[in-house]
Amino acid sequence: MKAALFSPVAYHGNASPGWPVPADVYSQESAAHSFSTALDRFRLGDELGFDWVTVAEHHFSPFSLTPNPMLLAGALTQVVKKAKIAVLGPTLPMLNPVRVAEEFSMLDTITGGRVIAGLMRGTPNEYVTYNVNPEESRSRFQEGLQLLRMVWTEPQPFGWQGRHYEFRAISVWPRPVQKPHPPIYMSGSSPESGEFAAKNHVGLGFAVTTLGLATKAAAHYRQHAEAAGWKPTPDDVIYRCAIHVADTDEQAQADMANMPPQRRFSISNPALEQAVAGTSYYGRDFEAQRGRVGRPGAIKDAVENGQILLGSPDTVMKQIKRIRDDIGAGILDLIFMHPEDAKARRAIEIFGAKMLPRLHEME
Repeated sequence: MKAALFSPVAYHGNASPGWPVPADVYSQESAAHSFSTALDRFRLGDELGFDWVTVAEHHFSPFSLTPNPMLLAGALTQVVKKAKIAVLGPTLPMLNPVRVAEEFSMLDTITGGRVIAGLMRGTPNEYVTYNVNPEESRSRFQEGLQLLRMVWTEPQPFGWQGRHYEFRAISVWPRPVQKPHPPIYMSGSSPESGEFAAKNHVGLGFAVTTLGLATKAAAHYRQHAEAAGWKPTPDDVIYRCAIHVADTDEQAQADMANMPPQRRFSISNPALEQAVAGTSYYGRDFEAQRGRVGRPGAIKDAVENGQILLGSPDTVMKQIKRIRDDIGAGILDLIFMHPEDAKARRAIEIFGAKMLPRLHEME
């Protein structure tokens, strides 16, 4: 099993949760400290032997300061020298797929073939951010993925005329190092996504969910992959969750009890629901989408639901084993959640020294 270190680059200043957050509370010093802290943690994770580091795309919120994860990944090429750099990912339906392919190719060239391509449809607010019609998100994503693959694999210049994209001539330079292209993952938040990923031989990722829901979704994905003539490996499935590990269970629980309320992004935010109200995509599917998203609740419930890993190394390894056994995930994408830098760094160090070797031996 492999471990990934994820950071949304949360803002380390005073700001209210929600979306969008007014900019009059923004501090340049706090933002600079946020990026410095994130880069330092990524560097530490790489030195400790984490297999991946991961970044993502979000907009207009202190939850995450990475509206363009490709820029942060570019900075990481100079900081992270061994781990794979996973961009999970650009919100493909809102972007130019050829530009996305070019940027991934650049990153793959700079890193010598260490880039992971996570292609996402995005959360409801992302479409309000760029005024993109959310009703087209699924069809734009599917066409964009097909175009992206052709951009990476077609050796001769070609044209493209589809429902959403039209290009007279495409011939991307530089070319990706990995052949036929970097590994591709997409979100598995809906049955339709799992079926599309299975049909197109794409890896699947689970985040902001529960162990039970992800287990059912992973089984659905594998069933459709088998029908499509292939069998996903554990490395085809990513599971993201929060974590806090300390030397003892008692210390981990005390740290959690003293932790200030977390600024958690949620699609249940009333501002987001109002922003996307009236569109047929989110009008039709929004309630189903909400039902697939785990709700923040009591810590003990979050631990039981597999949303948070909490405790000593031995305790957390048992929780990880349950995730591996139930979901079959081969990549564990971890958010070291404590807001105090010293405690978060200590948790990363404990994980790297006492747990990574055991994780790598887990089958």
